[in-house]
Amino acid sequence: MSRISWTEDLNTNIKAIDEQHKRIVDYINQLHDMVEAGETDQGNIARLLRQLVEYTVSHFSFEESLMENAGYTSIVPHKRIHQHFVDGVSRLSDRHNNGEDVAKELLRTLKNWLVNHIKVEDAKYVDAVATSMDDRNKEDVGWLGRALNKFFVN
Repeated sequence: MSRISWTEDLNTNIKAIDEQHKRIVDYINQLHDMVEAGETDQGNIARLLRQLVEYTVSHFSFEESLMENAGYTSIVPHKRIHQHFVDGVSRLSDRHNNGEDVAKELLRTLKNWLVNHIKVEDAKYVDAVATSMDDRNKEDVGWLGRALNKFFVN
């Protein structure tokens, strides 16, 4: 099993989302390195899993708020997918905390899910969110920006 390499096809071209996805990849790759090195301190693995889950949950909240602000119509099924993932990883984490060796199963699950989720599910909302962000950036120029645009552009 290999580490996840960030490739162009994983980019959503929404900078904040891509940076968060890269951080999740870093967590998964850290777990990969621990497993490959034969890490025996289950506390270290549990700590990393907790950090990964906490960060991923905050990422999901951020992503869902962008979808909501964009009026993305498929937000409810996307939220369900996120919750299903969190539930599944939490179950695996619980099994790990109970002494079961699930590290390789967990790695396989994380790697397959994340790459597929970005390429398939996240790709569905990109246009709506990017358009919404562009529109919001235009609105956020404020009165001074609009006045300067009128003076210098028009």
